[in-house]
Amino acid sequence: MDLQSIEMRNLEVQDYQELKKSMKSAYMDMDEDYWDANSIRKLIKIFPEGQICITVNDMVVGCALAIIVDYQKFGDNHTYKQITGDSTFKTHNEKGDVLYGIDVFIHPKYRGLRLARRLYDARKALCEKLNLKSIIAGGRIPNYQKFQNELTPRQYIDKVKYKEIYDPTLSFQLSNDFHVRKVLKNYLPEDSRSKGFATLIEWNNVYYEEVSDAINHKTVVRIGLVQWQMRSYSNISELMKHAEYFVDAVSDYQADFILFPELFNTPLMADYNHMDSAKAMRELAKYTQPIIEEFSKLAVSYNVNIVAGSMPYIFEESLYNVSYLFRRNGSMEEVYKIHPTPAEISSWGMRGGDEVKVFDTDCGKIGILICYDVEFPELSRILAGQDMQILFVPFLTDTQNGYNRVKFCAQARAVENECYVAIAGCVGNLPNVNNMGISYAQSAVFTPSDFGFPTNGIQSEATPNTEMIVIADVDLSLLDELHEYGSVQNIKDRRTDLYNITFNGKRV
Repeated sequence: MDLQSIEMRNLEVQDYQELKKSMKSAYMDMDEDYWDANSIRKLIKIFPEGQICITVNDMVVGCALAIIVDYQKFGDNHTYKQITGDSTFKTHNEKGDVLYGIDVFIHPKYRGLRLARRLYDARKALCEKLNLKSIIAGGRIPNYQKFQNELTPRQYIDKVKYKEIYDPTLSFQLSNDFHVRKVLKNYLPEDSRSKGFATLIEWNNVYYEEVSDAINHKTVVRIGLVQWQMRSYSNISELMKHAEYFVDAVSDYQADFILFPELFNTPLMADYNHMDSAKAMRELAKYTQPIIEEFSKLAVSYNVNIVAGSMPYIFEESLYNVSYLFRRNGSMEEVYKIHPTPAEISSWGMRGGDEVKVFDTDCGKIGILICYDVEFPELSRILAGQDMQILFVPFLTDTQNGYNRVKFCAQARAVENECYVAIAGCVGNLPNVNNMGISYAQSAVFTPSDFGFPTNGIQSEATPNTEMIVIADVDLSLLDELHEYGSVQNIKDRRTDLYNITFNGKRV
């Protein structure tokens, strides 16, 4: 074969006769099933960028045709006839969100030269350029006819996926980062080799940015951690003066978030040493509302989102351990600790909450789990199911063993949920507060473990048992790439056909 030149360009009307010859050769098993000149002319007129051809020695030998659709109008249960408007292409919508592939083929004589891969790459580049969510298409499964009496379409697709069966169309699509959304029935009834079935395939554009009137979320987010020294305070004003010092210091670095440790305000319990521990903690809870009001002001005045560790809170006569998110726009959220430790229950009578949810911020979606909660992987998996990008974990541990439980579990959560995890704890001791002994911490920001991230999975960490701040930048766009192209894909590869998580009776 004499290959003097290979060129990829947009299809032109005058290419039709050569295009027709290649189409007829490519679709010999589907008699007369090729585009007429009027259809090609119409496609070029309404969407010239979407019609791509490849030439060898100036002869058209392959082509990829596409339109843009508003996908929610069709959903996953559609036919080829419906998505193309019965080949009128009235379904094309330049304001749509999905690049829909309506045809791609290579002349049989020129297969094996990886020309189809070039067409697929060109489509991907176009999808990114036009800021479309994804490429979707109905794919043939031409070798299914050989297995129709032995396998269901789903079984056939699974065997192709695991390379037990080769399908010239589906095998190629899977190798080009497409995944199967579902099996379509009667998508293209005249496709006898596929027996009317088709795979609804999709390639996700990880660079897609949703167009919104709101301010776009940042890609690189700066996190500040406060490793808080336990010390005596004579009143709430002294404690909040110390807290504001750290907010001021972290905000000087233009941080987007600041994380305080769990129960950082327990030095105020010193005035209640004459009471038993449970009563003293309930007295401490009376300080929570004034502290909330102060933190809310600090978040706005210093222009930083504050995760204010945790504090005791009484609700309907029951005592809870509660964390608070103060957004810099003045809004506030609260998170109840789900699993009080045995000591928290026996000493203070703490109860657990019953809600796990992700919060939207101006710097992405975040979750908060308080200390012991991070040791329960189901909770962070629920948050990951809500598209969490950063998990904040305020903690309070007394020994290195206790700290390592939090650390190791937090690192595991970062890997298995493909997210960042920030932990911050208290250091030092409170000899003058009953039931509050020593504290051990090494605050840190953990990352997933893959290319593009630190080899040890640690973005930044504090010096152990020393009061200080930690500043770390995390790139949220790296998470998008990890989800789609990671060496392993923990979220995608879950065997939900075998196991699931349910929360409050609902499947996650």
